[in-house]
Amino acid sequence: MKRILICMTAAALTLSAAAQSHTLDINVRKTGAPIQKTMYGIFFEDINFAADGGLYAELVKNRSFEFPQDPLQGWTAFGRVEVRDDGPFDKNPHYVRLHDPGHAHKHTGLDNAGFFGIGVKENAQYRFSVWARLPEGAAAQTLRIELVNTASMEENQFFTRSRIKVDSREWKKYEVIINSPRTDPKATLRIFLESRGACVDLEHVSLFPVDTWMGHENGLRKDLAQALYDLHPGIFRFPGGCIVEGADLETRYNWKNSVGPVENRPLNENRWEYTFAHRFFPDYFQSYGLGFFEFFQLSEELGSEPLPIVSCGLACQFQNDSPDAHVPVEELDSYIQDALDLIEFANGDVTTTWGALRAEMGHPAPFNLKYIGVGNEQWGPEYPEHLIPFVKAIRKAYPDIKIVGTSGPNSEGDQFDYLWPQMRQIGADLVDEHFYRPYDWFLSQGARYDGYDRKGPKVFAGEYACHASGYKVNHFYASLLEAAFMTTIERNADIVHMATYAPLFAHVEGWQWRPDLIWYDNLESFRTCSWHVQHLYSEYKGKNALTLTMDGRNVTGAEGQDGLFSSAVQDGDKVYVKVINTSTEPRELDFNFTGLKRKETVKALRRVDFTTDKLREDNSIAQPENIVPSEAAFTGEGSSIHGSIAPLCFSIFVFEK
Repeated sequence: MKRILICMTAAALTLSAAAQSHTLDINVRKTGAPIQKTMYGIFFEDINFAADGGLYAELVKNRSFEFPQDPLQGWTAFGRVEVRDDGPFDKNPHYVRLHDPGHAHKHTGLDNAGFFGIGVKENAQYRFSVWARLPEGAAAQTLRIELVNTASMEENQFFTRSRIKVDSREWKKYEVIINSPRTDPKATLRIFLESRGACVDLEHVSLFPVDTWMGHENGLRKDLAQALYDLHPGIFRFPGGCIVEGADLETRYNWKNSVGPVENRPLNENRWEYTFAHRFFPDYFQSYGLGFFEFFQLSEELGSEPLPIVSCGLACQFQNDSPDAHVPVEELDSYIQDALDLIEFANGDVTTTWGALRAEMGHPAPFNLKYIGVGNEQWGPEYPEHLIPFVKAIRKAYPDIKIVGTSGPNSEGDQFDYLWPQMRQIGADLVDEHFYRPYDWFLSQGARYDGYDRKGPKVFAGEYACHASGYKVNHFYASLLEAAFMTTIERNADIVHMATYAPLFAHVEGWQWRPDLIWYDNLESFRTCSWHVQHLYSEYKGKNALTLTMDGRNVTGAEGQDGLFSSAVQDGDKVYVKVINTSTEPRELDFNFTGLKRKETVKALRRVDFTTDKLREDNSIAQPENIVPSEAAFTGEGSSIHGSIAPLCFSIFVFEK
């Protein structure tokens, strides 16, 4: 009998806690800090085949025959194929010579299987191009271009073909549009030397969908760029990440190699090629086809402020313990000049060296760059020592450019505590914080920025994602905790000016790091639960933060707050209240609006709910809308409006005053 009474009492207490209403006091009279345009954005790094094989729409791997261990890596050659290195492009000297096979029933040519196959869609058009010549000045020679299915049980492996006539002994670019009659995620590009009796040289073999983002020929994959556009990103950080630093300084991301004619942008070893032996991709390089011009152009098209990050002369400190791996401070001049030249490339008049190149590439107007980051996740005294001369030079040449420094790779600890005061002393405008942390960390950080010093640099939450210990995959529960954490970002809009989830992209067959925001295969993509959280915050960003409290305290998931996190913003006559319930019980809510004028009321318009009972699931290629937000009715009017929130739910309540 005693055990029954204890159980009944416990059940009653649980029921009482769930039924008890939680009053959220929202002051609408005095608007708080403005929400910066840059508040919610995107961070791109070429990891997980994010560029080549991902956002960059090129379908041919090793298109210029420059992979260092084997110039034909990614290709299968047949017949008589010779690799030569005195080609027309000084930064990409390799090309292939296709010789007559020497027998009437033999063939010479090349196959390229692209990145995990070449994905083509039914009735879509593809632009094949190649630089070619007749080195011996023979009569015009024919190349037969095919898309094939090598595993086909049909009579023909090829399912579409076109021809190009090479008619000059000088290097020329040739092009043909190929129509695909079918969808095939794993096609192969095949090139035959169809004519006989002469040889043909080929360089920079390329295949792009005609229908790229905004129709650019050196373009981006449309569905992936659209997923970025739909986030309404206010800031766009590029190109990394550890990519900026390189495994060594020779392989750091060099922005000057990523601009100019695409066929003469040199190959670069990817920082992530060798990093993970358990997820190893020895053919992971950077073509630089998606370079800094494309970055600035995409930023403009997305409506984002570009945030380029440049090397500070320190190679990746995770991979380099020796001081000899880094540039001495007294030898930083060329690195500093690179930063200054990048600003000129973005903003300079067309009469300047780098502004002229931008104009030559098709954008005479400046990109209006406002920010630059120097270094990525550096730490120790060597970072401030390297940063200081950059700050001095940039301030002198471009005093209006805002400079982003870093607090290192950790969200707290000795290096974090050391670098923040250093950034204040040096005069950085923003400090980039990174945190890939488990459930408990995100649940404990609802008040992270409430007590930050309001003087000095602003905060850029530059890389973050919830990583469950032993379960580092995308799933709904992780995204829910990210939503909870973002309330402290929004509430503290006076100190936090930027935030970007990371990483951004991952190929389902080529990933090395997860979770990630957007996943894809060769043809399809899906937006994760974390993408939907980012989208909801951006969609309901508002113009100004509002003060929201419960029992006089910020709602941060603290003890006694029953797992609730909350923030509020105002956008004209609209008020958006974000509430995250991290508990397993429903919670009753009373929205109490203070500061109203006499006879003024607030009207509930609608609500958006993001919840599921599939906590450890996410969306997928097969089920891209497995878990998505839904809009629902929400009514009421007055100075206090009652509502509720489901267990493990992120809700946005929309009001009008």
